[in-house]
Amino acid sequence: MEVDIIMGNSYTSLYLHAVFRTKNNALFLSPSIQERMYPYLGGIAREHQMKLLEVGGIEDHVHLLLSLPADLAVAKAMQILKGGSSKWVHNAVPSLSSFGWQEGYGAFSIGISQLVPTTAYIANQKEHHRKMNFHGEFMAFLKKHDIPYDERYL
Repeated sequence: MEVDIIMGNSYTSLYLHAVFRTKNNALFLSPSIQERMYPYLGGIAREHQMKLLEVGGIEDHVHLLLSLPADLAVAKAMQILKGGSSKWVHNAVPSLSSFGWQEGYGAFSIGISQLVPTTAYIANQKEHHRKMNFHGEFMAFLKKHDIPYDERYL
């Protein structure tokens, strides 16, 4: 039996809202770093056949709206994006030698009907976080998606 490696006859619609935080909640992502890192994340995504539809965040975390290819696992996509962007920070901004991402991430499936509101939500992170901190936001995502969690890791 031959395996279809290219997946040329498979069609998927896999949208993901991913969220990950800086290590120790450090405020590494200044606006000047964000404006350089976000396009870089888009390049990493393209290089691995992902599409970065929207990116946004504040100083201690980032939100990504991604379309994933059928043959890329969520965990691998997060490893690629977090690892590549961390390496970029260490090379491009030597003063941030202690930069890193938290070990985990949040990844939430998005249906096609939710692309527009999710894009707006991610684009409006600065305003959103004037009203709610990261912990409250992340807890709301976990509850909305009925994901069990351990408070120690939030």
